[in-house]
Amino acid sequence: MRGARPSAIGLLQRAAFVATFDRFAMSPMLVAIAYDLGAPVGSVVRAVGVYFLVYGLSQPVWGVVSDRFGRVNTMRVTLLLAGICSIISAASGTVLALGITRGLAGGLFGAAYPAALIYLGDTVRADVRQRDVTRLMVGTALGTALASVGAGVVADLLTWRFMFVLTGLAAVVLAARLGALPEPEREHHGGTFLRPIGYVARSPITLFVLLCALAEGAVLLGTITLLPPALEHAGASTTVAGLVTGVYGVSVFAFSPFVGRFSQRWHPSRLIGLGALAAVAACLSLTASQGVAAGLVAAILLGLAWTAMHSSLQTWATEVMPVARATVVSFFAGLLFVGSSLAAVVASGLADEGRYDVLFAVCAALAVPLGIAAAGVRARWRPAGPSPARP
Repeated sequence: MRGARPSAIGLLQRAAFVATFDRFAMSPMLVAIAYDLGAPVGSVVRAVGVYFLVYGLSQPVWGVVSDRFGRVNTMRVTLLLAGICSIISAASGTVLALGITRGLAGGLFGAAYPAALIYLGDTVRADVRQRDVTRLMVGTALGTALASVGAGVVADLLTWRFMFVLTGLAAVVLAARLGALPEPEREHHGGTFLRPIGYVARSPITLFVLLCALAEGAVLLGTITLLPPALEHAGASTTVAGLVTGVYGVSVFAFSPFVGRFSQRWHPSRLIGLGALAAVAACLSLTASQGVAAGLVAAILLGLAWTAMHSSLQTWATEVMPVARATVVSFFAGLLFVGSSLAAVVASGLADEGRYDVLFAVCAALAVPLGIAAAGVRARWRPAGPSPARP
């Protein structure tokens, strides 16, 4: 294997794009949704937290499902159902209805990116895998940028409901297009779905990687979720807050090719350390000010943190236990968003009070031990043996 074919990468990027677009369309519209539904911003933040929580908790389920029914089949069916749920969520008249329908959509959209990542793990050699993982992140970068900018503008000029209809239709179309993606061969080891979970539970290094995902979700995704309402609380319009948040996606897009090239020359621990430093600097910038200038600096730094640290940890998740790759990757993705959800729930009270400086200071404090521990352990870790051609 020399790498996933361009056509496969392109389809996987589109899957990542649609799932990310749906996820990041919510943050710039939090205030607009709260105003339209006549609810406090904190209650809408909690509804978003439900989306992330279900998105995260569903990951292990989709890992098992993709093992049994195929990576491509899983992506196609879940994207179709996610699209339908997203369209239904546009008709929500209460925060409760929004939380339920968005939660269902999140649980289904949650299958897209892990299945794409597992697909790369099945088809791409370990020594060049981070390069293709970084290429996959281009889809998430574009989804983040366009959703962040477009959602704010659409919410200001039209209605927030249009965005959920748009993502729903895109998901339905993509579900049909993914039929062109070849299904990778999978080796079935027999036994129940609990067997790979047992492998994970008995591996301290695998558990450590999963713990890093939980912390990273709270720090990076938690910060980017809170960025738009923090900017609006400081006086920015919904459109401006969306444009600033969209810089994060542009930053990920801009840094991805550089990180992809550096991953061939730098040890992953150095990239993790670089990403952690960028995350700390971003959070400290927002602790000092929630103005537009500070938001722009933070968005750029968070893009660097995501491409450098997250791509390295994510690639590590595909390597740490090849015999249970689908389980490890799905748990990794799940805990990433569980961490984000926990951050949203914990932050909702302080968000209602406008105490964003405290929230960003906590994120900065969490990023320090995360970076030190993850970089230190990754520097010492060595694979148990050569990665098989196919797990």
